[in-house]
Amino acid sequence: MTSILTNNGAMVALQTLQSVNNSLTDAQNEISTGKRVGSASDNAAVWAISKTMESDIAGFNAISESLAIGEATVAVASAGAEQIVDKLIEIKELIVSAQSENVDHTKIQLDIDKKSDQVAAIMAAAQFNGVNLLLDTVDGTETKLGVLASLDRVGPTGTPVGTKIEIDALDFTNTLDLSTMQTIGDSTDAVQALIDIEVFLALAITGAAQLGSDSARLKDQGEFVSKLTDSMKMGVSSMTDTDMEEASARLKALQTQQQLAVQSLSIANSAPETLMTLFR
Repeated sequence: MTSILTNNGAMVALQTLQSVNNSLTDAQNEISTGKRVGSASDNAAVWAISKTMESDIAGFNAISESLAIGEATVAVASAGAEQIVDKLIEIKELIVSAQSENVDHTKIQLDIDKKSDQVAAIMAAAQFNGVNLLLDTVDGTETKLGVLASLDRVGPTGTPVGTKIEIDALDFTNTLDLSTMQTIGDSTDAVQALIDIEVFLALAITGAAQLGSDSARLKDQGEFVSKLTDSMKMGVSSMTDTDMEEASARLKALQTQQQLAVQSLSIANSAPETLMTLFR
């Protein structure tokens, strides 16, 4: 039955055109914004997951900065410890030379005192941002430096927990107190001084090696966090970003569908005019 009051064909064609136009608008938004899921209304589950991951990414970016500062702090202390080892080796050379009878022990002791003062100066200066790992405390109160190294989350709704790498203060203030070393007045004193310097040298080498290991650990953790952050960014991208190749093909198809829908609506609207031939 054909009715001039109700055009069923036009209503169907109009609904199709509206549907195509809505899809076309969505495709254009995806292409212009680069986001397939840009809001919760697009896909609530994916949006919620992506936002949680984005918050973790922001946290890991902060962790990268923390690790960089921690690595710099340890690097300064490590350089100081290695320099102290070099100075202790020089002191050892002087003490060995003092084993002879025909040397000026007073001048040797004076040179040792100067180098001891330099060791103390290196200890005091080997600080970064107020933290000195060569002393008995890292900042005047704490004996360990805690560097935030990771953000661990168990399950999608679990509370993230920060994990720290702790760097111990070496306590060179007490263990490398060169004022307690035997003062050299003759070759006999040099024998005891050599025993003393060997103890100090062993402690300094152990401390420098410890800082070297800590520095390497912080560097490795920094590289891991960087790679982890990149992987998380790729994961968020795969969930929410627009596949531009697929979107381009879909846009072209929708534009064709739009043209056909307009043509179909035009045909449906002109259908009642054919009724005029029945009354001629």
